[in-house]
Amino acid sequence: MIEVYTDEYFMREALKEAEIAYDKGEVPVGAVIVLNKTIIARTHNLTEQLTDVTAHAEMQAITSASEYLGAKYLKKCTLYVTLEPCGMCCGALAWSQIDRIVYAATDERKKFMNENVYHPKTVVEHGLLAEQASKLVKDFFQQKRK
Repeated sequence: MIEVYTDEYFMREALKEAEIAYDKGEVPVGAVIVLNKTIIARTHNLTEQLTDVTAHAEMQAITSASEYLGAKYLKKCTLYVTLEPCGMCCGALAWSQIDRIVYAATDERKKFMNENVYHPKTVVEHGLLAEQASKLVKDFFQQKRK
């Protein structure tokens, strides 16, 4: 079977990371960074495990991709993330100068984000596999409330 490397394929990879986070008791957000159809960073939220409020999936992915590339800028890269980035992550993504961001679900609690917070050349798309990503987050918090 030949894999077709589409946006959906990479978002499904990010969803796999979100499921790992869910299983660890972390807020289920997963991210992958892709360069030339190759995943160069793959991670998920680690805030509980690392006792670090900055250990969001996007922050972990930026660090991992930068180390992989040996560069601080993520030009020609795409971030696939299962939930809309928060303000902290948006700032880091702007500084990384990443070319493209694709996120699945909108963060209903933090609707203040908009494309103006990213680098001016960054293309932002959303909604891909949003239902699956949103369900994972909702299920997680419902389980936490029990």
